Amino acid sequence: MTETVTLKGQKLTLKGNLVKEGQTAPDCELMGPDLKPVKLSSFKGKTLILLSVPSLDTSVCSTETRRFNLEMEKFKEWLTVVCVSMDLPFAQSRWCGAEGIKSVVTLSDYKTHEFGQKYGVLIEEIGLLARTVFLIDPQMKVIATYLVKEVSHEPDYAQIFERVSKMVH
Repeated sequence: MTETVTLKGQKLTLKGNLVKEGQTAPDCELMGPDLKPVKLSSFKGKTLILLSVPSLDTSVCSTETRRFNLEMEKFKEWLTVVCVSMDLPFAQSRWCGAEGIKSVVTLSDYKTHEFGQKYGVLIEEIGLLARTVFLIDPQMKVIATYLVKEVSHEPDYAQIFERVSKMVH
């Protein structure tokens, strides 16, 4: 069954199949800030919080990414926070610099949309990524998937941070 989300009440379709708990996190290639390809498999060996957001230049995405940067700082020895969007790497770097983001790795799916399709979070109608949080263990197994059904809403931080605390202790 195809997943859907809404954006301000308008129903939108996600391409592919949403990656769920128990699956192996698909490997894919994204663009780093230096326009060099980065494979998600390069993060194997650490617990990974993988954020999927529409655009860092929106207030909700900006708030979410800043919150993960702040809250997950205390776990930086055990985990990596990666934020994927369709923003160009230049825009991501500019945003990180302006916001003082140091604990989140930003990667872009603008070039191939491979991440969006493999993870089932590419919004067909608008070509952006749905707001989703994937918790992935060091062996790249998906521990939890949190798809935010209304794209303009923030994720349930309390639920996610509680689960992360259990993963790293």
